[in-house]
Amino acid sequence: MVATIPLERTYEKVYERPRVLLDVHTHYCPGCTHGVAHRLIAEVLEEMGLREITIGVASVGCSVFAYNYFDVDFVEAPHGRAPAMATGIKRMLPDRIVFTYQGDGDLASIGMGEIIHTAARGENITVIFINNANYGMTGGQMAPTTVPGQRTTTTPQGRDVRRSGYPIRMAELLAGLEGPSYVVRRSLHDPKNIRLAKKAIRLAFEAQRRGLGFSFVELLSTCPTNWGLSPIEAMHWVEEMMIPVFPLGDFKVAPELKALRV
Repeated sequence: MVATIPLERTYEKVYERPRVLLDVHTHYCPGCTHGVAHRLIAEVLEEMGLREITIGVASVGCSVFAYNYFDVDFVEAPHGRAPAMATGIKRMLPDRIVFTYQGDGDLASIGMGEIIHTAARGENITVIFINNANYGMTGGQMAPTTVPGQRTTTTPQGRDVRRSGYPIRMAELLAGLEGPSYVVRRSLHDPKNIRLAKKAIRLAFEAQRRGLGFSFVELLSTCPTNWGLSPIEAMHWVEEMMIPVFPLGDFKVAPELKALRV
């Protein structure tokens, strides 16, 4: 007679969905790494014990429904105005953790003035910036972050820098201001970089918790649907085409945070 092993003894749980991340269906396309970013933010908020005091600000774009996925207080801002709304909330409720979740069209185009002045003032908020090199929600048009030669619905022959200019590197731009305390760029295209992205998000919230001022995490993300690629091909495209234009790294780190880096 063959002995049987109880099923519960054959498996060990290695991951559990954080309570901050709601158990609902997503509206994101297959292969889109918005979902990965959501998971990382939820894990960090839960691990840091910030769930009850966090207020998120959703932007306009693919991330417009972010409030459907997080079990924290959320508000929706007009297009590009998330930093302004977050500023008002934080000034009225300074004991709260306030963050915006914005795409490249929202933040680097219509919201450029908002993000620049919010960072320059050193507002004590955290900005999570998703860079997928196109306007995702409206059909894949050229964005301020579209890389040279990239084909979009408005640049079918590829972005011509002589005609459309060069992509804007937001992390480098904001790091040159006095107000920010923490400005970094990470990527979501493979497990190693996802782990590094989580650490960066944690430090960004830690900067806010310590009252150090504006913190900014740019995350290179995939958009398989508008890029016309499979999810796996999109991951390779980030590594081969985006990272050379948007190098990963730390662009500004306050001295108080350097000792916490791992």
